[in-house]
Amino acid sequence: MSKELLQTNIRSPLKWAGGKKRVIGDIQKLLPVKGKKRLVEPFVGGGSVFLNLDFDEYLLVDMNKDLIALFNIIKTKPKTFIADAKKLFVKENNQAEKYYEYRAKFNASNNPYDRAVIFLYLNRHGYNGLCRYNKSGGYNVPFGRYKHPYFPKVELEFFAEKAKKATFIQGDFDMAFSQMRADDVIYCDPPYSPINPTSSFTAYAGNTFTDDDQKRLVVCAENAKKLGVPTLISNHYVDFTKALYHKADKRSLFQVQRSISQKGKGRIKVQEVLALYK
Repeated sequence: MSKELLQTNIRSPLKWAGGKKRVIGDIQKLLPVKGKKRLVEPFVGGGSVFLNLDFDEYLLVDMNKDLIALFNIIKTKPKTFIADAKKLFVKENNQAEKYYEYRAKFNASNNPYDRAVIFLYLNRHGYNGLCRYNKSGGYNVPFGRYKHPYFPKVELEFFAEKAKKATFIQGDFDMAFSQMRADDVIYCDPPYSPINPTSSFTAYAGNTFTDDDQKRLVVCAENAKKLGVPTLISNHYVDFTKALYHKADKRSLFQVQRSISQKGKGRIKVQEVLALYK
């Protein structure tokens, strides 16, 4: 199958902090696709990368149980899910009191389907595309105060169709590497190393993604390289990652806009790196 990766404008049904839709072109330029049938993503996040790249198969992994449960439900019950989720996107639910009521229901529920429906509502009504949990595992993103939260019907339908070729698995990133095949190419979008000590946001699905985890990921990439499976990794380009990726076969740098204040008014350009092991 041709890997002319032409789809670059497909949006995820989720708002997702650090989503890669805007830099798909940069990823395409470096991602080795010749002879590769399956894209593996150990940190699938909002799914923008797999949605915009054309492969025969996808293996998509993430630590976030709610995220993977949602994706599997969209894959298997798209029409029912879309109908049920849409019911929450009404004017009376776009207020703080209702939001926190649904957030409490979400945290109290053990039903995967009910949690998935509310998860989409929380994601679209919560603050700034964040997905965050407290130490007890409770979802704790505050109300976002948007005038008209968007219901992503078209995006959900596209996702459901694309997901027919995808396998979604909850787990640590090394699980994805443990299942790699010779015809795989791997793209990793781990929680980024902080730009500075005060900007650290490495809380990942209720856990903390540490420097040791970043190093462990590079070891996985180097091992995959030995087996002929290329791995591309995204991150901030800071002193730590300059040293971390010094053995990469290729490094590509580019700038992105980042918000540096809660109000979103303070924005700076920060440098990111794509490190390729092949």
